Amino acid sequence: MEFKVTKTDGNARTGILKTAHSEIATPVFMPVGTVGAVKSLDATDMKEILDAKIILANTYHMYLRPGSNIVKEFGGLHGFSKFDRSFLTDSGGFQAFSLRSNTKNDDGGIKFKSHIDGSTHYFTPKSVLDTQYDLGSDIMMILDDLVALPAEKKRVELSLKRTIKWADEAIRYHKFKQNEGVGLKQNIFGIIQGGTDYEARKFCAQSLCEMDFDGLAIGGLSVGESNQEMYDTVEGVIPFTDPARPRYLMGVGTPEDLVENVERGVDMFDCVMPTRNARNGTLFTSFGKINVKSAKFINDHAPIDSECDCYTCRNYSRGYLNHLFKARELTFFRLASLHNLHYYLNLMKQIREAIANGEFAKFKINFYAKRKVND
Repeated sequence: MEFKVTKTDGNARTGILKTAHSEIATPVFMPVGTVGAVKSLDATDMKEILDAKIILANTYHMYLRPGSNIVKEFGGLHGFSKFDRSFLTDSGGFQAFSLRSNTKNDDGGIKFKSHIDGSTHYFTPKSVLDTQYDLGSDIMMILDDLVALPAEKKRVELSLKRTIKWADEAIRYHKFKQNEGVGLKQNIFGIIQGGTDYEARKFCAQSLCEMDFDGLAIGGLSVGESNQEMYDTVEGVIPFTDPARPRYLMGVGTPEDLVENVERGVDMFDCVMPTRNARNGTLFTSFGKINVKSAKFINDHAPIDSECDCYTCRNYSRGYLNHLFKARELTFFRLASLHNLHYYLNLMKQIREAIANGEFAKFKINFYAKRKVND
């Protein structure tokens, strides 16, 4: 993997991230394809219509179904899904958090019961990498110990201890496997934990920066804290990350979150929000969100967003989408998801252009000013 910062504007920055499968302009938003597919869309949609350069798949879900060995037989995620650009795979740590009624963490890893059939499994720093070697992802995330917020200081300290220990085990194992010829084109990112505690985040970031990770992620946010607490935490930890490595803020977020955190120096994002909201009828526009299932759109001939040139906005009206949603027509999921993902990907493109021109501050003012039209 190669990463080069190409322009800075304050703390905001653009860059080029090259993997074995694609060249990615940053800051970038990664659509979420949890089970090897972005819901309601296929590889042709992702490549030819949306021109996505990288998507995220999940180790936990692919491990349980169909099994990483099956995916490996198809040529990894790229051959299995036919999306031949880059994949990032999460480790399963977040699933252990979100499905915590079925999980138990200890110093060695995470024991959990499958949400599919109740079978028992145990993830370790090494085992999640073995799964990701099978999946063949371009960027592999390590196992980490995520905690809900707010959290007691004692629990945050335990999370740090485990996360740093697991990170050390993971990077050592990855180098060992590469010496054996495994995962030579795969990259590994460490995950910074620490809740909203400044000193905890600083300590974790400094510890991981000493390890030979290809990139660093900020995990454990958007899990119960306020937006301002998230922004303050990111702003506090960025100075203790290596500027030569890409910075990835996991599981975030709203369009506002992307703008705010790019301003603080983040390069990579992912979130289920655009596709999940699309399926529920909430669509993102340059002027804020609209709920297209509302009765006021029944006879609306306008596109979702007058400033959008996505496939859906170029071809269909709010009235038609309102009808599709109410008729429970599956086509709605595809058209709405194409729009919301285009909005996110185009927002990142606009951000990159603003940074390149030294006009990010102006862009941010205009971004928020448009939203006040609908307030």
